[in-house]
Amino acid sequence: MTENIENVQVSGLDSKFMKVALTIVAVFLLFVGPTYIPFLLSDSLHVDYFASIAVGAVLFVVGLVLLVFLIRKKVIE
Repeated sequence: MTENIENVQVSGLDSKFMKVALTIVAVFLLFVGPTYIPFLLSDSLHVDYFASIAVGAVLFVVGLVLLVFLIRKKVIE
């Protein structure tokens, strides 16, 4: 009796889960980062308006860097 054992990888960029998770995180940072996060920071936590805008800009840049990384690794085509 022979068994076909496949090596299932859960971490790293080779797994489908990590590809989907990183893509969702990149999209979340690109769209939610500069829009809803500054709104929540300024209204709910009473953070200074310019500080909340700066946090949103940083999250947007992190999302762009992650998106470029995923495109270069051919996760997103």
